[in-house]
Amino acid sequence: QVQLAESGGGLVQIGGSLRLSCQASGSIFAIDAMGWYRQAPGQQRELVASVSSSGGTNYADSVKGRFTISRDYVGNAVYLEMNGLQAEDTAVYYCKCDGVYVHSGYFGDQWGQGTQVTVSS
Repeated sequence: QVQLAESGGGLVQIGGSLRLSCQASGSIFAIDAMGWYRQAPGQQRELVASVSSSGGTNYADSVKGRFTISRDYVGNAVYLEMNGLQAEDTAVYYCKCDGVYVHSGYFGDQWGQGTQVTVSS
């Protein structure tokens, strides 16, 4: 089994910062990509940022220049540094691993449970 544990969400004022963490656990051999998605009430889940196994990153236009994704390849963790938070960043943020390989073979994709980020004035 592969599990993802997210932390770091919370309530922050407009213009503030938060750092989200996601730790993958289990008999993991490799992970292709790790990323963060978010879902606001009444909205579809959307990609915020992702980082590939080779270090390539991808960001939603709405967060470019404000959010930074980083990855611990040895520890199987991914982080999202969020600066200049705006009210529209309020959402549940989900960690996702794409293409997880465990020691017994290919596991597939895995989502975390989500962590709430609320940005208020």
